[in-house]
This record gives sequence, structure tokens and C-alpha cells, in this order.
Amino acid sequence: MATCPECDAEIEVHPDDAEEMEIGDPWDCEACGSRLRVANLDPLEFESDDEDEEEEEDEEGEDKGDGDDDDDFEDDDEEDSDTDDDGEGGAGGWDE
Repeated sequence: MATCPECDAEIEVHPDDAEEMEIGDPWDCEACGSRLRVANLDPLEFESDDEDEEEEEDEEGEDKGDGDDDDDFEDDDEEDSDTDDDGEGGAGGWDE
């Protein structure tokens, strides 16, 4: 029987599930809720799934940002002025 690397609880795996498992498959510890991955099949061992945690932290950091992304949009707006190349103004030089 395998144990959780986070809380050392025994992880019960149904024999049918064990037959279909492959190294790298995800698994959740019922005792502590940690996200795990199959590290070895014989004997069955799990490892902490740190990749998902790192990806979540990266995504959170991208969402917060440092404000530079908003400045890029403002710069684009500043480049678009009310005058066209012909100097006529924002009407696009249409004669009415």
C-alpha cells in the first residue's frame, strides 16, 4: 500500500485502478487533499505534484502584473490621433 508524501496517510487504490495506472498519472490524497502523481508502479509510490502549484503561482503573478500591460494599451491609443496622414482630421478625409 502506498502513502501520501505530504501527510503520510495510507492511500488505498482499487485493484482495477492500479492495473490502469501509469507513471505520471494524477491522484488526489483523500486524507489531506494534496494533488499527487504516480511516481512508481511496483511498488506503488506517489510524489507531490509541484508542477500544478508552480503553474498556479505563475498564473496568479501574471494576473496581478506590474501595470506595464495597461501602459502598452495607452501608448497604442496615443499613437492613434484624430488626424489622418492628409491632416484633414478624424473624418477620414471624406468630402460631403
